[in-house]
Amino acid sequence: MQQSFENLRLSRQLLQAIADAGYTDPTPIQQKAILPILSGQDIIGIAQTGTGKTAAFVLPLLMKLKYAQGTDARALIIVPTRELALQIQDNIHTLAKYTDLRTVVLYGGLGPKTQIETLKKGLDILVSTPGRFLDLYLAGHINTKHLQLMILDEADKMMDMGFIGSIRRILEVVPRKRQNLLFSATMSDLVHKISGDFLKNPIQIEIAAQATPAQTIQQVLYHVPNFKTKLNLLQFLLKDDKAFTRLIVFCRTKLVADSIYRFLERRYGEDGVRVIHANKGQNTRINSINAFKEGNIRILVATDVAARGLDVSHVSHVINFDVPIIIEDYVHRIGRTGRAQQTGDAITFCTPGEIYYIQKIEKLIRQAIPLLEIPTTVFIEDTPYEERQAIAREIDGQKRKENPDFKGAFHEKKTKNIRQTDTVKKKLQKKIKPGSKTGVRFDTIHKKDKKRNTK
Repeated sequence: MQQSFENLRLSRQLLQAIADAGYTDPTPIQQKAILPILSGQDIIGIAQTGTGKTAAFVLPLLMKLKYAQGTDARALIIVPTRELALQIQDNIHTLAKYTDLRTVVLYGGLGPKTQIETLKKGLDILVSTPGRFLDLYLAGHINTKHLQLMILDEADKMMDMGFIGSIRRILEVVPRKRQNLLFSATMSDLVHKISGDFLKNPIQIEIAAQATPAQTIQQVLYHVPNFKTKLNLLQFLLKDDKAFTRLIVFCRTKLVADSIYRFLERRYGEDGVRVIHANKGQNTRINSINAFKEGNIRILVATDVAARGLDVSHVSHVINFDVPIIIEDYVHRIGRTGRAQQTGDAITFCTPGEIYYIQKIEKLIRQAIPLLEIPTTVFIEDTPYEERQAIAREIDGQKRKENPDFKGAFHEKKTKNIRQTDTVKKKLQKKIKPGSKTGVRFDTIHKKDKKRNTK
């Protein structure tokens, strides 16, 4: 039976804000999570991105806090990235518009002075990345005594980013008597481990198989021989501006992201494309994301810094220019499209050196990604020598991961050459005895030839 928001014991103020935001029916994760959270139970929520997970904990959080009170935070939401922190802040502002609850968001990349001044004014909800929270707590600017509710969002990403130590330190400084919520797209070993320390007799809510992409996303795969052919294929796809109305191009490194940005900027101008990665300043990143959200730019090029926490409606396509090495990031990348029950397309370019990760991803999501042939009008470039060598090294490294005894093609070639050299030496030693006239004459001739070539 389909529940409505009216059946979820929410206040009239929240229902009005929900209606203003255009939400009609609760998503499955909202239907299953809101009532148990309101009853005070600890929750593990397993749900892929784009399923309304944020509202699933924000709505009962607002319902439990009700109104502004005191000067210290009563709810703490810990997230892995500043982009996700800002997205959650936007969600809270949207849903709390008819309340007087105060929210403060903390993240690194900016000087803490302004954030400290905001904390002094008083707050009810604190949204923060782990590092900035600990910095300001240890400096005496955050009081945790009044915390009633703690939420870890995107817990699997926090584990991937190495925040497990910071999370443990945070757990040591918050009150033991509190309600705890943990949300994650996957239930990795580290997430399972931290949940044992974090949650007490939790209810596990799983609305889909772990790491399963939303069914509204159509996935396809192209086998592409090299970087330049990837650029040619990208250029070909973007010619269809009626289909590719708003897209995100994901890259593995900042260097590749900047290269693609310059390539696209020459064709579409600065007003049509932006790039975000870790080297970009915080204000630049925020401005680029806002311009993309508002529809002022068509293409956003990004590294995995934006794979989570980027909540933009009507993203028509996600293009994985590079296959992610952290395979769970594939689900989060493509989850930027097909959000809130809308349809979307995810296209992945895969070189021979990336097939290994595609196989891992298909195992993770428990489905094969449909393979398409490169269109005949796309020019297939020859792979440069350096790139061929890099791909060969990558494949060797992958085989070595699977089989530690594997020596690799480079090792075999080197060993073969050494063996050939040893064989030649042995033959010469047999033919030319040490101290013989033949041996002396051979050395003398070799020296003369060398001297002649020098002249």
